Amino acid sequence: VRSWSPTRCRRANASRRACLIARFNFIYAKDRLDAEILLKKFICDIEMVQRIIYIAAVESFRAAKKAFWKIKIGVKGTLAIDHCGGPASLEIAALDYIACHKDLYDVCCSVQEVICAMNVNPKLPCPQNVDFNVINCFIRELCCLAFSMQTLAPPLDVAFGVDGELFNRSMYYRSCDSDFTAPFVAYHVWPALMENGCVLVKGEVVTRK
Repeated sequence: VRSWSPTRCRRANASRRACLIARFNFIYAKDRLDAEILLKKFICDIEMVQRIIYIAAVESFRAAKKAFWKIKIGVKGTLAIDHCGGPASLEIAALDYIACHKDLYDVCCSVQEVICAMNVNPKLPCPQNVDFNVINCFIRELCCLAFSMQTLAPPLDVAFGVDGELFNRSMYYRSCDSDFTAPFVAYHVWPALMENGCVLVKGEVVTRK
């Protein structure tokens, strides 16, 4: 593991953070729409298509964070053998090591975990009606992004929304087909990106009375 100065660590973290936020925005602007096109071949209901994509995004972050937590425990245990600094520097060393060795992450396992979770989600169609593997590449990209976001200090995460919650303009944009006078969220289109409880990138929701 490279021995970096605190200033260099902060610069590297800031650079990775900016790239990952840009990647999150690109997935929202491009990959999400491509996934919609794939799903529309099987599902005519645009609301259901958007629900599927939102749940896929949230589940991808959940699965990636779970995998990251397991890997970090193993890496910290290995690095601790020869580590001379304190717990804080060991944490940074582990994050840096994982960021440089992304092959430690078996993304295929996370993708299958996400698809399994979607298959049993009561808000989504039964597996007999649609095979969520059609958006396999979209889920894979989200899992890789979510995993990389965990190597930041502090890590980035997405907000989990609940149908019927009060619309929060500081966290979400209204979708173009929303009722702009409605105070409650009918369903979520895309999650907000968060850092330490603060909104970095707004998500998207549909509001209806």
